[in-house]
Amino acid sequence: MALASIRPAAVAGQFYPHDERVLRTQLAELLTTAVALEAAPSPKAIIVPHAGYIYSGPVAASAYAQLAALRQRIRRVVMLGPTHRVAVRGFALPAAQAFATPLGEVPLSRPDWLALQARDDVVVDDRPHALEHCLEVQLPFLQVCLERFEIVPVLVGDVSMQATASLIESLWGGPETLILISSDLSHYLGYREAQWSDRAAVEQMLELRAGLDHEQACGATPVNGLLIAARQHHLQAHLLDLRNSGDTAGDRAQVVGYTSIAFCEAEPQSHARH
Repeated sequence: MALASIRPAAVAGQFYPHDERVLRTQLAELLTTAVALEAAPSPKAIIVPHAGYIYSGPVAASAYAQLAALRQRIRRVVMLGPTHRVAVRGFALPAAQAFATPLGEVPLSRPDWLALQARDDVVVDDRPHALEHCLEVQLPFLQVCLERFEIVPVLVGDVSMQATASLIESLWGGPETLILISSDLSHYLGYREAQWSDRAAVEQMLELRAGLDHEQACGATPVNGLLIAARQHHLQAHLLDLRNSGDTAGDRAQVVGYTSIAFCEAEPQSHARH
């Protein structure tokens, strides 16, 4: 496959608008109306949901709105999410060197793409990425919130949370790097049961306690990896939003849970919230 190959948008027109102007309008509306539950200054990492924008867009926007002050600083986004369609042992990198959306193309960080291949648990394979939505739906948000950036798109398959933490650690970088974990919470529970399950999962994330299972979050493995790394780096978790599809799109018989959480450097003691 040519090194300049581009992974085309697979879910434009399904999960988010295919038309650039309609997409920009929807993103602007989501971002301007987003209200976070608490402030999260300069997040180093975020957990965001990955459903269609009508379902999880408002929740995701609460995290992306926090990036406004970092628009010029963030140059590299490390993206991890679960595989929904193709089974993967370990981690999957695409062979493609750019991802396309209706807003344009986003290049991969080639040095990271090359370096990751030294790991025994990383495969280069376009197939898991071809129809996968969990990373793609984040790109339009990033394209409007950041100025110029490269991505490290990693799909997480059958692998331990310790190995995932190790991979995240190897890509941690400095202030120019944002770690992004794409995950929804519970799937197809009743509204009240989902609220209970999702609140328990989120409390565990806020305490940086790894060990979530895939009933609690479809992206449990990358989430757990981030929680281990965040604890090592003494980050503080901030809950930005917690809702489900029954809150955003109506039907409450079977819902999917969504949260946005930001992980930030600890605030100076003088600014601690009492």
